[in-house]
Amino acid sequence: MKVIELNKSVTDSNDRDANDLRRDLAKKGVVLINLMSSPGSGKTTLLSKLIKDTKGKLNIAVLEADIDGDVDAVSIEKLGAKAIQVHTDGMCHMDAGMTRRGLCGLDLDGTDVVFLENVGNLICPAEFDTGAHKKIMILSVPEGDDKPLKYPLMFRESDALIVSKIDTLPAFNFNMDKLTERVRALNPKIKIFPVSAKTGERMDALIEYVISLSNTTESAT
Repeated sequence: MKVIELNKSVTDSNDRDANDLRRDLAKKGVVLINLMSSPGSGKTTLLSKLIKDTKGKLNIAVLEADIDGDVDAVSIEKLGAKAIQVHTDGMCHMDAGMTRRGLCGLDLDGTDVVFLENVGNLICPAEFDTGAHKKIMILSVPEGDDKPLKYPLMFRESDALIVSKIDTLPAFNFNMDKLTERVRALNPKIKIFPVSAKTGERMDALIEYVISLSNTTESAT
């Protein structure tokens, strides 16, 4: 397993770097998705399910960003997908410069979509443009339906929200209608996908959405 150690980007022009990266990836026909969530929300499990269910339809690669370790990247590689692990040197987020350096170690030939599995937290990743074409966040049912009240920026910035682990709904006091109302108040245009990667429940709509991103030129501009 190849691991790249990253330090904080030295550039103070992250927005320009992000736009440059988006353009460069679009020229290669690659869509970059910034996947954000808190630790334990099920990011790697969800990605594994997406990779399995889109086999033969979509070539997915994963850029795993963590403060340390390579467990997630190893899990993705076992599925036959391209993956690379980057360490953020203690940083709680990725920026555009760090993302580009990580992608340089990933073979993008034949790749349709790259998921940047960002460092797990609901604050820092929403504040920095990574150069992604789309931002998707995950909120798991065990985390509660009040998170839009506590971390509004993440919900405002995201193009789509995946509500994961809906198979656990009977065990938790989680109100999907209340969550939807709170999220829509912050971001009326956000797409919401309640799913269970464990059981496969309602995954079809999410898969169609990801495939549509890979086929839409607008998503890569």
